[in-house]
Amino acid sequence: MEDYRELARKRLPRQLFDYIDGGAFAEATMRANRDDLRRIQLRQRVLRDVSVRSLSTTVLGQEIALPLILAPVGFGGMFARRAEVLAAKAAERAAVPFCESTLSICSIEEVASAVQGPLWFQLYVMKDRSCAEELMTRAWAAGCTTLVLTVDLAVVGQRYRDARNGISGAPSRAGRLRRGMDLAGHPRWIRDVALGGKPLTFGNLEQVLPLAKVPGDFQGWIASQFDPSVTWDDLAWLRSHWRGKIALKGILDPDDAREAVARGADAVIVSNHGGRQLDDVPSTIRALPAIAGAVGGECDVLMDGGVRSGLDVVKALALGAKACLIGRPWAFAVAARGEEGVDHIFRIIREEMRVTLGLTGTTDVKDLDSSVLVDP
Repeated sequence: MEDYRELARKRLPRQLFDYIDGGAFAEATMRANRDDLRRIQLRQRVLRDVSVRSLSTTVLGQEIALPLILAPVGFGGMFARRAEVLAAKAAERAAVPFCESTLSICSIEEVASAVQGPLWFQLYVMKDRSCAEELMTRAWAAGCTTLVLTVDLAVVGQRYRDARNGISGAPSRAGRLRRGMDLAGHPRWIRDVALGGKPLTFGNLEQVLPLAKVPGDFQGWIASQFDPSVTWDDLAWLRSHWRGKIALKGILDPDDAREAVARGADAVIVSNHGGRQLDDVPSTIRALPAIAGAVGGECDVLMDGGVRSGLDVVKALALGAKACLIGRPWAFAVAARGEEGVDHIFRIIREEMRVTLGLTGTTDVKDLDSSVLVDP
């Protein structure tokens, strides 16, 4: 995964690489997501028959070949030409879900036309609720079976890399010049994405919001469009407009997880938005066990944040997750090598999980629990 990150760094304009790579404030939580996963040690067990190992599981009633979901990534189509389509096709071959972002460049209809299986759709609620209602109608018509409501973006976190690069805040004349020079220094990206990947608009929003092009002041645009008044009471409104499964993404507290279940959520996703919202909150792997203990018997518990390897997935499953979402890994891979890159990260994680299961004496991911960890 680190190789793909480095390839993406070389191939993308600095402002786009930092948008994927960066976090909020001093980026302490973003680092903790990875560091805390690394600190967890696995118990190596021997002389057990591990000649047959199963990686398949069921999430929200859907059989999947790996306990993975490609997480929603805004701006995805800015990293490679029609990147969301490429990632969805790779996910279908791997028999895992792809989750389309509200802020994808490719529309849900474009992505759905490229695959056969069901998709997931991630929803941000706009101030004009009719926009969200129309998005849900379109997502269901396109074959989405699971709605992922992101609940941790009431306001946008302070992302200093984006501020320095001019993605957030109205850029000065000097800032616009720096951004232009940054883009000009990447002619391959200009040819393949800026010119070849058009239209570079928010494909899901251009029909429901005026001027839904990729904005210069991204944070300011979000603040003007997203609804910070959404509360628990709005889940009833959401359920009235969605017939499929509902997962709440952005849960870090067991009490919030219990409330989500009480309000009818089918799954909770333990997430701190990849460390991109509030800094100095717990890493997701630290928050996971308490949440899984609180609601794991009542709904599916998923986790994202810092997952970079099959070892990380095994650790998360051992601490109560049913599956993991990965965002930055597929964004880096598609930026570096397109569809082939996303195919490759599935192969990497699959083999890493098979090795990890074998050397911990485990034959089925559904059997993973804290017994495979040292000092859980």
